[in-house]
Amino acid sequence: MENKKPKALKRRLLLAAVVLGLAGLGYAWYILSATYDDTSNVKADFNVEATAFIQEFVKDRAAANEKYMEKIISVAGIADDISSPNDSLVTIRFSDSGSGSYAIFSFQENNMEAAKKVQQGEKVTIKGSCSGGNYSEILDLTSIEFKRCIIE
Repeated sequence: MENKKPKALKRRLLLAAVVLGLAGLGYAWYILSATYDDTSNVKADFNVEATAFIQEFVKDRAAANEKYMEKIISVAGIADDISSPNDSLVTIRFSDSGSGSYAIFSFQENNMEAAKKVQQGEKVTIKGSCSGGNYSEILDLTSIEFKRCIIE
C-alpha cells in the first residue's frame, strides 16, 4: 500500500507538468503569432510635441509609462539623429537638449524608404507604438522607444 502513494504522486506531478507545459506552449504561440494593424491605419491616441513629451517621462517616468505605454502616439519634433546601419533598420531620434533624454523611433519595413528621406534638423511628425521609457543611471538620461513607426 505504501508503494501506491509515491506512484500516484508521481503521476499527479507528471500530469501537472504536462498541463503547465501545454499552457506555456499555448501562450508562447499566442505571443509569437500576434499581428498588429498597420500603424498608418490606426488613429493616434495622443498627439504630442517631442520636447514636452520627453520632459513628461523625465519628470515622472512611472506615470508617463502608465499613460503612454503600448498606445499609438503621434510625435512632432526635430530629427536630430537618423541612423540606418543596414538595409533592414532605420531609426530617427528626437532629443531634449536640456536633459539629453530622447525618443527613438524604429520604422516598419514598408515605411523605411520615407524614413530614409528625412534629413537631420528637419521638423517631422512620426506616429508609432510607444514601448515605454527607461532611465539609465550610467548615462543619467531617459530614453523612450517606439516601434512600428511611420512618417505622417
